[in-house]
Amino acid sequence: MRDKAACLLQWLKRPLSLALLGCAAAVALAPALPAQAGIRDMLNINEQPGVVPTKQESLLPPEFRPQPVYFRSNEPPGTIVINTDERFLYLVQPDNRAIRYGVGVGRDGFQWSGLLKISRKAEWPDWRPPAEMIQRQPYLPRFMAGGEGNPMGARALYLGDTIYRIHGTNQPQTIGHALSSGCFRMVNNDVIDLFDRVPVGTKVIVRQQAKL
Repeated sequence: MRDKAACLLQWLKRPLSLALLGCAAAVALAPALPAQAGIRDMLNINEQPGVVPTKQESLLPPEFRPQPVYFRSNEPPGTIVINTDERFLYLVQPDNRAIRYGVGVGRDGFQWSGLLKISRKAEWPDWRPPAEMIQRQPYLPRFMAGGEGNPMGARALYLGDTIYRIHGTNQPQTIGHALSSGCFRMVNNDVIDLFDRVPVGTKVIVRQQAKL
């Protein structure tokens, strides 16, 4: 305890840039809140068809970038598990591991949970805004061909016979937020990576709360 206290005192006296590097072995850091959902939900932004994000704008915060994580699950490798509370999509790997991606999820009243399969895959899909979205934003086009400025992004994974999809986005700033009409958004590089890893027929499990 004395060693930890001394290390912590030394850490507090150091400049921030150096303090962040020290005492990692002696002082355990508290785990981050799952995607800081309560804070990130404050974002309020409408669809922006035609806008093409820059590479810098598409660079996500570190917690939302693809990364291997420990993930305890009885599901077979290749299964997709989406946790809407956490704002994460997990692609299950062998040995209790997963590749974790940051996602945007449905707004209040449009979130859901269930078990579906990927029924179809498309590159640079066309966009047809659902009626609920047009009601909120009447100025939106009723159809938009696929392309870099398309809100559906570079790839789409269609879920069963529903209107829901895992797809790209031209609004990378919405990742980690609850803004969609029930679909799951990913930045284009991430959805391309996922698209190439999973086949049609892949099981997709959507959960609203993490299992302890």
